[in-house]
Amino acid sequence: MTLAAIDIGSNAARLLISRVIENANGKPEFNKTNFVRVPLRLGFDVFETGEISNYKIEMLIQTIKAYRHLMKVYEVADFRACATSAMRDAKNSKAIIKKVKEETGINIEILSGDKEASMINQTHIAEKLDKNHSYLYIDVGGGSTELTFFDEGKMKYRESFNIGTIRLLKEQVEEKNWDLMREHLKQNTKSALPITAIGSGGNINKIFSISKKKEGKPLSLQLLRDFHKELSSHSVDELIQVYKLKEDRADVIVPALLIYINIMRWAEISEIYVPKIGVADGLIQTLYEDLKK
Repeated sequence: MTLAAIDIGSNAARLLISRVIENANGKPEFNKTNFVRVPLRLGFDVFETGEISNYKIEMLIQTIKAYRHLMKVYEVADFRACATSAMRDAKNSKAIIKKVKEETGINIEILSGDKEASMINQTHIAEKLDKNHSYLYIDVGGGSTELTFFDEGKMKYRESFNIGTIRLLKEQVEEKNWDLMREHLKQNTKSALPITAIGSGGNINKIFSISKKKEGKPLSLQLLRDFHKELSSHSVDELIQVYKLKEDRADVIVPALLIYINIMRWAEISEIYVPKIGVADGLIQTLYEDLKK
């Protein structure tokens, strides 16, 4: 069975197509068939004007149409389309969802911050983790950051914060936002076990790639600090040239590093693993579970 997920974030819209195969034990294995990312950057409109412009709405519709065609080619049995922070905040989101439905036939569900944070739990990542550690899952996006804390193999805390890379670029994050996140971390990530971070999002994936670390090896907090210092010393144009970054990655990678560094520092975490899972993976797994029911 082939399933798909459309994740419309503040920086990009993503299509993940996965083939689901049940193994000998009856457990599903999710094999990624294709992943497409279009940098719509809806957050640049929303966090500046409060709504999404007509130009971006048209680009969103064209992207959804392209994704619909791809899903047909891959013979996708079912799919789920969701939007996160930018669409949550956009004053015209209801009108956009109606227009997208009329022109593409695809219904977009807007995830609440809590629902977005819960998506990581749907990947059942806690079941695969070493029980001798606690884990803080950090998903940094353009409009928000989702935190999920696992202790003794169980999810103990999750929260969404309006701190994201595009919000930082647009100077929409106040000191009180940082203070709230720091207090939440201090109060909700206490454990008798050592805590390790798990990171998701395009920026931490890119940092992992640049680091040349082997798959399955963690990045240290000090390494993230070193990268932040190094990348901060370059202009966006220089980052594109020196590190071969796309423009829509080059301007948000430094703000993303700041978010990861602050969270790890406040939670007293020294290492972060980057397994390359995210909201789209959670969407596909929840869709599979719903279909099985």
